[in-house]
Amino acid sequence: MVLPVIGLTTYREVAAYGVWQQRADLLPSEYAGAVTAVGGVPLLLPPTDVEGAAAAVVARLDGLVISGGADVDPSRYGAEAHPRTAGWRPDRDAWELALLGAAADVDLPVLGVCRGMQVMAVHAGGQLDQHVPDLVDHESHSPGGPEYGSVPVATVPGSRVAGLVGERVEVSCHHHQSVRTHPGYRPAAHAADGVLEAIEAPGDRFCVGVQWHPETAADVGLLAGLVAAASRSRRAGATPSADR
Repeated sequence: MVLPVIGLTTYREVAAYGVWQQRADLLPSEYAGAVTAVGGVPLLLPPTDVEGAAAAVVARLDGLVISGGADVDPSRYGAEAHPRTAGWRPDRDAWELALLGAAADVDLPVLGVCRGMQVMAVHAGGQLDQHVPDLVDHESHSPGGPEYGSVPVATVPGSRVAGLVGERVEVSCHHHQSVRTHPGYRPAAHAADGVLEAIEAPGDRFCVGVQWHPETAADVGLLAGLVAAASRSRRAGATPSADR
């Protein structure tokens, strides 16, 4: 059996390791561990600005995860920056938007995680709310520092997300922004306070975004769903990989 290859977009940050402190391409190991646990092979995808790189990479993948990270540049969706919006990475924004475009061209299975869901909405022409506490008057979705918030979520009956994680689920969140509009996607889950916590594309293609972090939880139903979809696409020949 040939295992499906799942691309994972990465941070590019100054990092300290061993005797070094320098710019590095990195991603929390939970992502790769979760992909491996459900039968996929993780492949890290650092930001790349070479023309045609996104299409070349997607042609060699069976599935794609747009990972969590910094805020999306508000200019990408025609907005001024909120005082709490900071730290956006133009190189990463451009790379992930290009990957999403290339993935759509070949119906590649995609999962967006936290920031990843927001990038998916922006790629589709949507808008973001730049600071969730302005909407709900609490900070449970992002309590600060390295701590995740624990948020109860209800999925939309009949949605792909509901089929993967169930009717209700307690999720690990770390997002101070959220999706306001999402052209071409339908809502798939909401927090009890009304914040949109998941979107999905209609039809047969696996294209799902969630505001929570499934890679940190014992239940990896979403990643299992992505890997299963990637395996089906590989068998059907929809996503040509390097060894074919």
